[in-house]
Amino acid sequence: MQIETERLRLRPWQERDVAPFANINADPEVRRYYYPSILTPAETADVIAECDAHLRQHGFAFVALERKTDAALVGGLGLSIAGDEIPGGPHIEIGWILGRPYWRNGYALEAAGACLEHAWRRLGLTEVIGYTSRINDPSRALMEKLGMLSDPAEDFDDATVPVGNPLRPHVLYRARPNG
Repeated sequence: MQIETERLRLRPWQERDVAPFANINADPEVRRYYYPSILTPAETADVIAECDAHLRQHGFAFVALERKTDAALVGGLGLSIAGDEIPGGPHIEIGWILGRPYWRNGYALEAAGACLEHAWRRLGLTEVIGYTSRINDPSRALMEKLGMLSDPAEDFDDATVPVGNPLRPHVLYRARPNG
């Protein structure tokens, strides 16, 4: 899965991405809406290996996001299969995580928009979901800018997050081709 935009490239993970992606995943501010919060370098390497396996099996995955001008790893973004932990699953989901130096540059919107176009035009998908903790205003705002819609009746508690944790309540968004 390779997608290019004016400024960005989504591409399979490479060995050179492990250290910078581990730095992203070790930043508590970047991971404040994730559970568990930060990841070790070994856990990050495992995530990359799982993404690579998903790409080989399905032809799409959560992939590396790099800036074209200098090949800097901005973060990760892409599509994956969300299983039965999401109500009505399985689904194809879109997700992202960007390093803090790359926030507020429009990179996530640019790359996620291109990824959704890829889902509609190249993969022939009719729906992609996104989900996040209810308190994750930045990701919710991005999903809404992408034209994704939520229905409060589809909100759910993430069973992988402990009861009482503020990250447990989740909001489900849906995107479809042409809105």
